[in-house]
Amino acid sequence: MATTGHSLLESTPVRASSAVRPTHHLGVGVGLRHAHYADFLAAKQPVDWLEVHTEDYMGDDGYDLHVLEQVRRDYPLSFHGVGLGVGSAGPLDLEHLNRVASLVNQFQPALVSEHLCWSTVLTRHLHDLLPLPFTLDSLDVVTRHVAQMQEVLKRNVLIENVSNHVRFRQDEMTESDFLRELVRRTGCAILLDVNNLYVNQCNHGQDAFDALGRIPPDAVAEIHLGGHLATEYFVVDHHGDRISTDVWQLYGYAVELFGSVSTLIEWDTDVPPIRVLLDEASTARRVAEAFDRGGMDGQIS
Repeated sequence: MATTGHSLLESTPVRASSAVRPTHHLGVGVGLRHAHYADFLAAKQPVDWLEVHTEDYMGDDGYDLHVLEQVRRDYPLSFHGVGLGVGSAGPLDLEHLNRVASLVNQFQPALVSEHLCWSTVLTRHLHDLLPLPFTLDSLDVVTRHVAQMQEVLKRNVLIENVSNHVRFRQDEMTESDFLRELVRRTGCAILLDVNNLYVNQCNHGQDAFDALGRIPPDAVAEIHLGGHLATEYFVVDHHGDRISTDVWQLYGYAVELFGSVSTLIEWDTDVPPIRVLLDEASTARRVAEAFDRGGMDGQIS
């Protein structure tokens, strides 16, 4: 670890005066995608909640917002943002943040989340979830931006760990330690993407089980599960396949550590028929129930 002039313990918490705490356990949900609009409008599906990408619903009108108004009658909602870039060095885009706040006020989702990444340089948005160096300087930036986000939204938000294809020599701590300190400083919660931990283990040799063990148990308010693509050179978090056995094993361990928190099945590319997502959601329920009562033997098919 690099020598610095201050330590984590000397850092002053910057907590937002948030009025809404994340819901503890919604059950198992799926992402609402255009391909499944008709399924959810035609009949209530056997899922507990729905997640949407916030930026897809920030227009003033249109069919997407109509669908969202309809499905909110049957399911709790989660808004998952991809555009704020809370790790970007410059200031947050206040116009974007205020539009998020307007949507949150309109729909009152159970959960609101963003990614631990950066995505803007000056006025240019790069439309990607770019990895941060895990340094105290980065932590200060993310702390300010998460606190600002919570003040504007008037609620505690969830911050998600991301997959990355580079590591930085400047790193002063692990990602788990970074998130733990961010929670201490801001009062935010963690959206734990188990597949991202596995992808980073494959690409960088980071021990995913050790990373889980470093996260404060009471900070995890949601878990993401998704598929990945293994290439000749690296593994890509593409959300385009069924969840692998290795990721199910990690999920079971996460449930042992954190209990049965709100869990989402992510599928964003090559979206299959709804029955495939429902099958994955059913598996998530079975794994969570087995590990939460200590009855899983570690063999998941």
